[in-house]
This record gives sequence, C-alpha cells and structure tokens, in this order.
Amino acid sequence: MVNLTEKELERYDRQIRIKGIGVDGQLKIKNSRVAVIGIGGLGGISSMYLVAAGVGFVKIIDFGRVELSNLNRQLLYSEEDVGKLKVEVAARKLESLNSDVTIEAVNEYVSEDNIGRLIGDVDVVVDGMDNFKTRFIINDKCVELGIPFIHGAVYSFEGRLMTIIPGETPCLRCLIPEPPPEHEIVPVIGPAPGVIGSLEALEAIKVILKIGESLKNKLLVFDGLNLEFHTIPIEKSPNCPTCSKIK
Repeated sequence: MVNLTEKELERYDRQIRIKGIGVDGQLKIKNSRVAVIGIGGLGGISSMYLVAAGVGFVKIIDFGRVELSNLNRQLLYSEEDVGKLKVEVAARKLESLNSDVTIEAVNEYVSEDNIGRLIGDVDVVVDGMDNFKTRFIINDKCVELGIPFIHGAVYSFEGRLMTIIPGETPCLRCLIPEPPPEHEIVPVIGPAPGVIGSLEALEAIKVILKIGESLKNKLLVFDGLNLEFHTIPIEKSPNCPTCSKIK
C-alpha cells in the first residue's frame, strides 16, 4: 500500500484528525476508485468533494456539452466553457483542484452495452444522472457486480438520497419498480443539487471507510422549501427484477 506523502499529510490534516479516519483511513481514501456518472449539478459537486478528499482515482462519465442554462447549478463550469465537452472541462478543473488525484474523463453515453466496462474497475458509483432510464441501467449492473451505488436525485427545491449495497440493502428498483415519467426539462434551484451532491460524496466516503451509519435500507428526503429532512424506511422487494436474483 502506498504511504501518504508529507504534502498529503498537510493537505488532509483536518480530516485525518477525525476519529475514525486517521492516517489509515486517509490511505483507504487514497487507494479507492470512484465513478461519477453525470457531471452536472449532482455529479459536479460530488466529484469536487471526492477529489478534494483525496480519492485516488475518479472516473467522470458524461456525454454532454456545457450549456448556458447549466450555470445556475453546475459550479464546475463558467460562461467561457459554454459549448465545450463537460468531461474535458471538468477533468481540467478537478485536476487543478488536486493534482495528486488521477482523473479519467469518459465522453460516452451510458447504455446496457457499455456500463459493465465503464464501472467494472471502481469501488463505488455515484449517481449524477437526471433520468431514471439510465439510473436503472447503472443500478442493475452495480447489483450484478456487487458495487455500492450512491443514488441521488433532485427536482425543484427537493432532493433524495439512498445508499445501495448489493446483497445487503434494497436497490433502486425495490423503491421504484418501473421508470417514472420523465420531464423533458427538470426544473431545479441551484442549491438543491449542491446539498444532495455533497451528501452523495459523504456517503461514498463513508462506504469507502466503512464507518458511520450510511443510508442503508432508507431513503433520505430533502425539502428545501421548508428546510426539512426526513428518512423513510425501505425494504427489499421479493419481486424486484434486479436484486431478488442476488442470493
């Protein structure tokens, strides 16, 4: 296992001081590999915090270009980036945030054909998507491969979050058996994905470190308009088309 350098000991000093992390925990973070799928409002914030925390390898996956309408919530991008590939801009900015982290930028549309190749080499997958068709593709492959999946979603002033540990917890299809109707354009206030994206990064780090109470077997619901958080218990569905196959 690679040790921490003097620079890393200084850089991560504040989190190394946390009980339950320490140098050993920081080494676990350094040696971990995370994929963030969708580098927009959710994934952009998640990836920034994962990179800042020192996750050694972060794969960012997206198939879009920066649009002016992204800028109310996607803080990795600036006006000068409009029209550019998101993964190229994001990779450059994440590398400037932490040059010790390896960033792999993948400009691909996620499908059933490529999802196994895209996530087969990581320890945790973070959901930065804005549609359930793709989320189900990710969920199904994560369950099949045994890779923890941090699901997050936002709409308007609201957000939600759950942590899926294959073989232990309900999966996304236990919660939502069929894809809900999609909105052509998802209305969202900027801070909502900021809240949920930050919490996704926190959950991913907790999964890597195996510490604390992750959002297992429950859904966290965020009501930004009334500034309230609620948790809802979730159980595995015996009829789930995905995780009921896992013994």
